Amino acid sequence: MAQQEVASRDTSFGIWTSYLKEKKHRPYIKIAWPDSTANVTIEKNIVYRDSNERELLLDIYYPQNTNIEHPAVLMIFGGGWRSGDKTHNTAMAIELAKNGYVAVSAEYRLSTEAQYPAAVNDLQNAIRWMRTHAFQYAIDTSKIATMGCSAGGQLAALVGTLYTSNDTKIHAVVNIDGLLAFHHPESAEGAIAAQWLNGTYEENPKNWEEASALTHASENTPPMLFINSSLPRFHSGRDDMIKKLSSYGIYTEVHTFNDSPHPFWFFNPWFQPTMNYIINFLQKVFK
Repeated sequence: MAQQEVASRDTSFGIWTSYLKEKKHRPYIKIAWPDSTANVTIEKNIVYRDSNERELLLDIYYPQNTNIEHPAVLMIFGGGWRSGDKTHNTAMAIELAKNGYVAVSAEYRLSTEAQYPAAVNDLQNAIRWMRTHAFQYAIDTSKIATMGCSAGGQLAALVGTLYTSNDTKIHAVVNIDGLLAFHHPESAEGAIAAQWLNGTYEENPKNWEEASALTHASENTPPMLFINSSLPRFHSGRDDMIKKLSSYGIYTEVHTFNDSPHPFWFFNPWFQPTMNYIINFLQKVFK
């Protein structure tokens, strides 16, 4: 069943397809890739959840020095909740590991396989796996962040605001061009979101509100970093989220790349500045 499910996935969103699309408008872009994997250990396709449906896998990138504990980042790929895969995080994961972080890139069930809240449950299980295997991979369980791009950014923020128990607690969120609210004056979500949320807003308002991180923001929400393209629809609800968190005294940080495409994180010249923002933010909140 696992092979059948994976084979049936929508593969329309990917690094190469994004490159071909964006290069027409910005011929100067290049796909970003780290120049080295020195001092980084990589383990791929580890089972983190095994249920009656199928196995779910993750890749882990970590510093070779395991004599000290390292902060950890759960990386969540994007693709409209129906496309994309964990390999899209490879370049960023290697950079994080080179800078002293344990980076975990987990797959999760997409809307073509299971609707909301399946993806959220999967990612919370990935966090539990990280805590369970903290000793093996030298993870500091008091310093775990979620980080995602596009739909992954939306999920990173949602998982970060859903403080339900200590075993899924998150201490920082990095949201890269992911929306904070589905039904919002700034939102332009339609059929793709409706597929994941099991209906349009009119058909299923409960899911549209419940799946929005803005709904859950509270004094328990961790610090958040927002890195955005120049396309407003991909950060709907962000300013309201910042206002809400500021009222609780929670630190937020925003960086926007002018004249940038939505999947800017895949490409130079934005890749390294993006990584610099992420690493500086994590160092600040995890000091």
